[in-house]
Amino acid sequence: MASSSVGMACLGLVLCMVVVPSFATVYTVGDTSGWATGVDYSSWANDKTFKVGDSLVFNYPTSHTVEEVSSSDYSTCTVGKAISTDSTGATTINLKTAGTHYFICGVAGHCESGMKLAIKVESSSSSSSTDKPSTTSPSTTTTTKIPDSSSSWNLSPVLAFATTWVALCVVMVVS
Repeated sequence: MASSSVGMACLGLVLCMVVVPSFATVYTVGDTSGWATGVDYSSWANDKTFKVGDSLVFNYPTSHTVEEVSSSDYSTCTVGKAISTDSTGATTINLKTAGTHYFICGVAGHCESGMKLAIKVESSSSSSSTDKPSTTSPSTTTTTKIPDSSSSWNLSPVLAFATTWVALCVVMVVS
């Protein structure tokens, strides 16, 4: 009897870890087109709701860059004063602050040709967007390879940890 209860508890743990997603979303900028000239990034971002904790993945050839810039540098396509920059070909931006975030390609002429992205990031507990720009801390830039897809769900490590503890408590009570 106890062994079947332990088995059920283990099955429940596995199901919780696989089925229960976190609320963070990974967005591949430009979908299959990636970060390139000739893509309408305003249209790409238009139907998406970005929240603190989400990530942007920029996939591009190393002839481009990803630069997070100020609002004025975005408007004028000014390079050389980036908040953060990367040119490795696979850049992940972790959205850590609410507000509007601005990204451009720093290669001469690319931003002017439309290779720029502005997104509004909501606080993770908010259901409406904010117009307050992000001025306190930049997003974090990391380089990683992510499969091509517009968005995907990630399992939160905190949720996995909590689920594991709950399952262990259940196993101990049942035993």
